[in-house]
Formats: sequence, structure tokens, C-alpha cells
Amino acid sequence: MTPAPHTASACPKPHPKPSPRLAALLMALAGALLLSLTAALPATAARPTGYGANVPITHRAATPVDANGRLQVCGTRLCNQHGAPVQLRGMSTHGTQWYAQCLTDASLDALAHDWRADVLRVSTYVQEGGYETDPAHFTALADRLIRQASDRGLYVIVDWHMLTPGDPMANLDRATRFFTDITSRHKDRVNVLYEIANEPNGVSWSRIKEYAERIIPVIRGNDPDAPVLVGTRAWSSFGVSEGADESEVVNDPVDAANIMYTFHFYAASHGDEYLAALSRAADRIPVFVTEFGTQNYAGEGADDFEMSRRYLDLMAQRKISWVNWNFSDDHRSGAVFTPGTCAADGPWAGTRQLKPAGVWIRDRMRE
Repeated sequence: MTPAPHTASACPKPHPKPSPRLAALLMALAGALLLSLTAALPATAARPTGYGANVPITHRAATPVDANGRLQVCGTRLCNQHGAPVQLRGMSTHGTQWYAQCLTDASLDALAHDWRADVLRVSTYVQEGGYETDPAHFTALADRLIRQASDRGLYVIVDWHMLTPGDPMANLDRATRFFTDITSRHKDRVNVLYEIANEPNGVSWSRIKEYAERIIPVIRGNDPDAPVLVGTRAWSSFGVSEGADESEVVNDPVDAANIMYTFHFYAASHGDEYLAALSRAADRIPVFVTEFGTQNYAGEGADDFEMSRRYLDLMAQRKISWVNWNFSDDHRSGAVFTPGTCAADGPWAGTRQLKPAGVWIRDRMRE
């Protein structure tokens, strides 16, 4: 069927064309305005990362990786590409076998731009329904999260979350396969750190050191420059939880360069003895707090914000980087989101969906 012709009244009247001189002036003004607006935007706003619908874009001069480049261990500190000490602050995922649904484009946008984190720790449990059940699946999941965090200019800690059994050598073959696969995929990135044993327990420091000296060369084979984070005895407490102290690491360090040693604490359970050990150790060896909570050692119970603040003040003074446990909606008080947040896909920004620990830790990252 032939469409009916437009009537004269339905046709828009043509606008008169501006003179060539006026058109050129308008074009110049528009270009200048666009240039000034682009220059005024923060670096994060220009990144094509698909920000979550309700996520405010913060006014950072640059993303953490833009600002600091490849990290390196210099003396007892973590330093940026220019050799200046830096402190990273961020969040750890919960086990990805349980809470992968909390790790979306929108939630990671919020972590980067509303929370203003520097780093995401990606926790791949070995047992407890984790890596050992489906290595290809959990490697692909870690790979995806590394890419998503990298797209947002965050540093990434690849956490080999061994816990039970506590001897890291029990999973040596699995660790070799995992780190070979991950480093082969991300060897050209400047923002990845490798945590090779989450919380060794029930074993000697010499056994942990032996494991480290076997796994670090696996990582170095593909990625010779990435910092490696080595777990310490007794749930990464420098042995304090089993009556020892940091001297065993100080006196018998791992034979490798560009490494740091991990320390974990939970403020409602771990008081002055742990705090003193962290302070002493940080004066003598490179330390990274890859996990802490404001609750008890199980990540539950009441928050002790006063003790937590003492730890954070010390870490700020010594530029000790830290990661809080955990970025999920688990029912325990240590998970930052209220239960059901992940099932509802947020909202991730603001404080409406946050538990008290979530509000407190987000505010500390934004200071």
C-alpha cells in the first residue's frame, strides 16, 4: 500500500542556515566547551566500564593503577613504580564457590568508585567445595574477576585460600596447576599480586618456607615481576596464635626477592599481643595484612571498632596495606552487605544495604 502523502501543515518548516562565519564561530565555541568539560572529568569517569545505575563517580585524579603502576617491594615497604611507599586499602571476596553472585559489574563499580578501594582480593578456596571440585571452573572464575577488577583500575590479589588442611604442601600439585594457569593468562598485567597460601596452620615455619620456595618459581616462570605474598604460621599470625612470634620469619626468611609476608587479625579476638607483633614485624620485614575483621576470629559477633582503629592507625603510619574480610551478604557480621543484597543485585552504593561493619570500613577507605 502506498503511504499517504504529508500535508503541508505536517511538514516541518526549514530553519534558515547560519552564515558561514557564524557557523565557524559556533563550531569553535562547541569544541572549546567540550575540551573544558573533558579536562574537568575525573579519570575514572572517562573509562568505558559501565558504571552501576546509582553509583556516584568519585573525583579521583586517577585510578590506583594509573597513579602507581607496577608495584615492587622496596626494603620493608610496598612501593609504586617510582619507588615511593604506598598503602593499598580494599576488600576481599568471600569464597567464590558461595558468593560469586555478589561480584557483578555494578558491585565492582561501587567498590572502585563509591567505596574508593585500591585493591580486590579474589579468594579461591581450595577445599570446601572450591577449586579441587572443578579446577577449570574456578580458574575461569578467578580469571573473570581479575579482568573485571583490572578494567576498573584496581589492583588484584589472587588468593589461594588454603585453610583445611593447614599444610600448604598438601595442595602443592593443585597450587602449581592453578598458578601456572593464572600467571600464563595475566603475566602482562602490572596490577596483579599473588598470595600463595592463605592461612597455614598446624605446620612449622620451615614447612611453609619450603612450600613458598617451590611455588614462587612457578609464578616467576611466567610473571617475573609481580609481588608475591607469603602466608605465615598459625593462620598468618607470625606464629602468635601458637605461642611464637615474628622472629622465626625474620631469622629465616624465604629465599626470594620481591615478596611480602602476610598477617591476619580480627580485632574483637586479637588485642595488644597481635598489634605489638605487627608493629615489630613491620620494622624488620615487608608485611601485607591480606585479611582482617572488626569482629572475632570467626568473622562474627560484635564489632570492636576501637581496637580496629588502633590497627588502622598503625598501618597508616607504617604504610602497611590492608584488605578487609569480606565483600558479600553472608549472615555473619563480617560480611559488609545485609543478607539478600546480592540476590536483589544491590543497591551497592550508599549505606542502606550495609551492616555496621560495612559502613565503618567503607568510611575508612574514603578517608
